[in-house]
Amino acid sequence: MTPREAVLAQIAHQETRPVPYTFGCEDPELTERLVAHYGAERWRSLFTPYIVHVGGIDAALHQPNTVPFARDGFGSLWRMDRRPWHLQEPALKEPSFEGYDFPTADRFVNPGLRDGAAKAMAAHPDSFSIIGLGWGLFELTWRIRGFENALIDAATEPDFYAELLDRLTDLRLSMVAQCADVPADAIFFGDDWGDQRGVILGPDRWRRFLKPRWAKVIDAVHAQGKIAMCHSCGSIVDILPDVIEIGLDVFESVQPEAEGMNPYELKRQYGKHITFWGCLGSQSTIQFGTPQEIHDEVRRLVREVGAGGGFILAAAKALQPGTSFENAVAVVEAFTNQGA
Repeated sequence: MTPREAVLAQIAHQETRPVPYTFGCEDPELTERLVAHYGAERWRSLFTPYIVHVGGIDAALHQPNTVPFARDGFGSLWRMDRRPWHLQEPALKEPSFEGYDFPTADRFVNPGLRDGAAKAMAAHPDSFSIIGLGWGLFELTWRIRGFENALIDAATEPDFYAELLDRLTDLRLSMVAQCADVPADAIFFGDDWGDQRGVILGPDRWRRFLKPRWAKVIDAVHAQGKIAMCHSCGSIVDILPDVIEIGLDVFESVQPEAEGMNPYELKRQYGKHITFWGCLGSQSTIQFGTPQEIHDEVRRLVREVGAGGGFILAAAKALQPGTSFENAVAVVEAFTNQGA
């Protein structure tokens, strides 16, 4: 079974051993130490390339302005020397489109998407291929309006907020359309619907504003014969049945520390209907567990969440600054060996 076949089997809810996994590290110094530990040559071949990103389109692509600032494609100003990026000035300061040059689809065209994807797929012919389409509908509302303003809009300016989402949905559909002739396996989105406590907009407003529009986007992905994958941070347990209903195939992150997001309980309730990608606690096990506890948790995830398929192993977040070297090594060994 090739890596791609293993991922497809999991998404089809067929059990595989080993379980496909992905590994990432967002700390350059930690990465350097890992490479030195394993040796550069071994490091390059250590991980099985189950999933490869083959290109994409970013609706919030930053254009250089005045360092450390940059403007995105909607005109919002970002401070880039903070982690994560800090929204300095939203593009749309009032809940009105008057005088605002809302971007058209041609602003977010990637003319090299097909050729770049073809080259990446040729370099990894046995891997599952993903096109990334960047920030999602909810994320873009606050990137344009500012976080507090966007939440206030949803409550006090529902017609404006709905129109903003309609315009963003049209842009998102135009991006999906660009992927039609790219023979990748999946399209991947990111839209942080949850925080640690629950759905940021609240379940009712999520269902009112986001559910029908995301349904259109997911339908467009499926119309191309591609798999729909989406990242969300935080707790989305209250809307997970809705997410399943509109056809999302793979839910990525699955932060176990967030309210109601215990992966074993999620597997019990929803594991037959959606694939979970992630589940290893970045705010708990990886940061504060022992290496042995990391190995034990990975074995349990593989055994229980991986039962019957529908699971891709990963840390809920790529390894973060502050992760101990010993724990980083434990994650690498646990993923690549899976108890062998």
